[in-house]
Amino acid sequence: MTPEKEDYFRKLLRGRLQALLTEAGAEIHKLTDDKENLADVIDVATEESNREFTLRLRDRERVLIHKIQAALQRLEDGEYGYCINCGDDIPEKRLMARPVATHCIDCKTEAEQLERRTRRY
Repeated sequence: MTPEKEDYFRKLLRGRLQALLTEAGAEIHKLTDDKENLADVIDVATEESNREFTLRLRDRERVLIHKIQAALQRLEDGEYGYCINCGDDIPEKRLMARPVATHCIDCKTEAEQLERRTRRY
C-alpha cells in the first residue's frame, strides 16, 4: 500500500473514530440526564424499551470503536491491508467498503461458511 493510501485510510479511520466517540458521549449524557416522571405504565415500558435499544446500539458502536483502534494500530505497525489469516493483500475495494477488515474476501468467506456449518449442529 502506498503512503498516500495509508494516509487516506488513517484519516478515514480517525474521522470515524472521532464521530463515534462524540456521538457516544452525547448519548451517554442524554441517557443519564433523562429523568422524566412517567406516570403511565405503558410510557414507562416504552421508555425502557427505547433505552435498552439505545444501549444495544451503543454496545455495537463500542465494538466498532475497538476495531477502528485496532486498524489504526495495524497501520502504525505496517500490517494494515494484509489478511491476518493468509497474509495476502486485502483488496482496496474491500478496505474502502470496510476499513476495519482483517481478512481478504476468500478467508472471510471461508470463515463465514465454517461458522454457518457449526451453528447448524
